[in-house]
Amino acid sequence: MGWVHSRWSCCERTSIRLAAGLTKRGLLIGSSQPRAGCFKNPLIFEKDLAGIVAGPAFSYDSRNTPMSLPTLYLSRVLPEPVMRVLHERFRLTATALPDPPGRPALIEGVREAEAMICTLTEDIDAEVLNAAPRLRVIANYAVGFNNIAVTEAKTRGIVVANTPDVLTETTADLTWALILAAARRLVEGHSLVQSGGWRGWEATQLLGTDVYGKTLGIIGMGRIGQAVARRAVGFEMSVQYYTRRPLPSSATTKACKPVPFDELLGQSDFVTLHVPLNADTHHLIGKAEFERMRPTAMLINTSRGPVVDEVALAEALQKRQLAGAGLDVYEQEPLLSPALTSLPQVVTLPHLGSATLSTRTRMGLMCIENVLTVLAGKPAPNAVV
Repeated sequence: MGWVHSRWSCCERTSIRLAAGLTKRGLLIGSSQPRAGCFKNPLIFEKDLAGIVAGPAFSYDSRNTPMSLPTLYLSRVLPEPVMRVLHERFRLTATALPDPPGRPALIEGVREAEAMICTLTEDIDAEVLNAAPRLRVIANYAVGFNNIAVTEAKTRGIVVANTPDVLTETTADLTWALILAAARRLVEGHSLVQSGGWRGWEATQLLGTDVYGKTLGIIGMGRIGQAVARRAVGFEMSVQYYTRRPLPSSATTKACKPVPFDELLGQSDFVTLHVPLNADTHHLIGKAEFERMRPTAMLINTSRGPVVDEVALAEALQKRQLAGAGLDVYEQEPLLSPALTSLPQVVTLPHLGSATLSTRTRMGLMCIENVLTVLAGKPAPNAVV
């Protein structure tokens, strides 16, 4: 690892460490005669990651791609360091764009693909899988994978993989950003100053809610939920949680109190959601749940949009059954209930949970790792089926 220069950012060093991990698995090699489908030089990461800071904009001409490279369908543009590696190691079946592909483009893109990297916005169902007879692996650029018909994929012998762990701390950071923004009315304050309407300090201006010493209720105590709990220590909060499965003992869980679902709703000043989306969690928080919450409480959601009934949330806020909310995800992204956009006590973000350069780059490299291991005839490190 002597080639990791100290001037590099955390993003660059982390990505290079992942590259070294791929090398150990035999997926990145320095031989002058690399195996098909493998990185021919681990130092590509040094060049490419430095290039995102100082190099020219990357351009790609598919006409120069060797036909011997494995074919991959990429549904959307990923961070530049990832795109460089993808274009180096794969023949892309379509030109990836920033916006989600239309259904016809998605189906056409997978026809010749041996591998696919997709995001949560693409519905990978039986129709898509039927159009992809050569497909061997789907790497989802996310932790969740409810956008993929995993049972259908399994029956076809297609491996489905995701990106766990890598975005845990980043999403926990954003959860806390929403907690603080909602509690201290930061967005309202920013808008007041930017609009030119601020007349100076006032004793009663934009009075918010303390976070220090309050009770935090965490629904879903997985990796992200526990990361959120660890951050509560600095605010000397009382942390309680609800989870459907017993948790192994750890320093984090010992410092928190497991409570029944309804008790958590009734006793928490801040309720934060960290559950996967499935049949059991769809509209987990709705009208009945808001009625159990304190009128001074705030709801935070950085998990999945359909976990919350947005219409019921808007009604609860309008009736002052709830003091505020911080949302990063929505039921029908990018659309959301019109009432939520007009309520000043709601902080809304455009699905930024994992949106740091370091994390999004690592997610992409993890997808590449999953793809290459499967194409090399090995088990994917992060296979879900």
